[in-house]
Amino acid sequence: MHLSEQTAWSHVRATFQKVWGYQDFRPPQGEIIHTLLAHQDALVVMPTGGGKSICFQLPALMRTGVTLVVSPLVALMENQVQDLQQRQLSAALLHSELPTHQRRQTLWALERQRLRLLYLSPETLLSEAVWERLCHPNLKINGLILDEAHCLVQWGETFRPAYRRLGTVRAALLQSKPAGTQIGIAAFTATADPQAQQTIQQVLQLQNPQVFLLNPYRSNLHLAVQIAWTPKGRRQSLLRFIQAHPGQTGLVYVRTRRDSESLADWLDAKGYKTAAYHAGLSPEERRAIESAWIGDAIKFVVCTSAFGMGINKPNVRWVAHFHAPVLLSEYVQEVGRAGRDSLPAEALTLVSEPTGWLDSEDQQRQRFFRDKVRSLQKKAQQLAHQLPVEGEVREVSRQFKDAAIALAMLHSSGRLEWQDPFHYKIRASTSGQFCDQSKAAQQMQQYLTAPQCRWQFLLQAFGFEADAKNLRCGHCDRCLQHR
Repeated sequence: MHLSEQTAWSHVRATFQKVWGYQDFRPPQGEIIHTLLAHQDALVVMPTGGGKSICFQLPALMRTGVTLVVSPLVALMENQVQDLQQRQLSAALLHSELPTHQRRQTLWALERQRLRLLYLSPETLLSEAVWERLCHPNLKINGLILDEAHCLVQWGETFRPAYRRLGTVRAALLQSKPAGTQIGIAAFTATADPQAQQTIQQVLQLQNPQVFLLNPYRSNLHLAVQIAWTPKGRRQSLLRFIQAHPGQTGLVYVRTRRDSESLADWLDAKGYKTAAYHAGLSPEERRAIESAWIGDAIKFVVCTSAFGMGINKPNVRWVAHFHAPVLLSEYVQEVGRAGRDSLPAEALTLVSEPTGWLDSEDQQRQRFFRDKVRSLQKKAQQLAHQLPVEGEVREVSRQFKDAAIALAMLHSSGRLEWQDPFHYKIRASTSGQFCDQSKAAQQMQQYLTAPQCRWQFLLQAFGFEADAKNLRCGHCDRCLQHR
């Protein structure tokens, strides 16, 4: 490192210490920050609680111009922006639920180059009013960050078609910027197996990215799976688990809004102060529940996957999956909410017995997921024959109800090319295959029933075979059985 580089790096570290109060970076934070400051592309797979956000927030604050952070959830954006604003840093967010005056205020600050970080959803990034401002030649854009990048790979009911259009954003923005402008792209996630890593790189059109892979193993997090023979038995098992952690902070994950409400009511009747949290609540209701949980007024929340992503609460001692997630990546994300302070934490998943005779709910849920994906694929195939071979996504979406999903699925099968974020061209070839997530769903089932160490299975599933070979965690339910 040259003297001038050393001076610059000393300034980076001093800013880090001043803003966040830590003495030094955790590996590989320093290398990632170096990469982003150099406008290089990056793919970062780092466990929940590993300090991902600092890796892109710090470089953004060190430079003039704005860094765009594409984020999937309003709650996630609001938590991160609130934290930055409390530290007196110039960050803002844009999403569809914002009041008009707040939206105007943020767009005004963007136009006048007052922001260092702007958080937005992929849909907001590609909306007319925002895109028009981002393309202004005088607006300096340093980088595009895709936070929770695994969302780009996942299909099913939570699928967001706009993610598939992000690969052409950089090229389109550069057309309107002065010659020599550099815009780096970095994708961050806690979970991406080798295939998902490849998909993220391809879709985002990353150029010679620096790849940082940290395995998800957490020595303080104890994993267990327990059979619940009947629906009533499942509730009783959950109750016993909660009773075994008196006064401790936790999360109960369910898969549907209805389940979150009925289970929260049942626990309330048992004398537990809790709340149901799902995407159907108003922004005010969601914020109130988050604040109550973060401030320990509520010890645990009964929630869908809409809760917890990006919320920094270190002292979560337990996570209970009342229903198992469909995908292994969701599972790792959700159990990763526990024990971020490195103290012991437990994660319990309740499952039906394998035949499903006494409780068929789990099998019904898996079937629903498979049917949902197949239904999307069928619609996409039918629409593919009706859609214009070339077109503009907004115009086509006005004519055909599910056009955005069909276009995204055609892109995933290699049968469509995005010419820019708004215009597409369908290829004549019909040989492309739709992305199949039934294998990913099977992997979750294998994890629940496999006789081997839970952590070993997870490491292998996410491509860390060498680490898995050397690991005997000694503290998951499988390892404890074999003692």
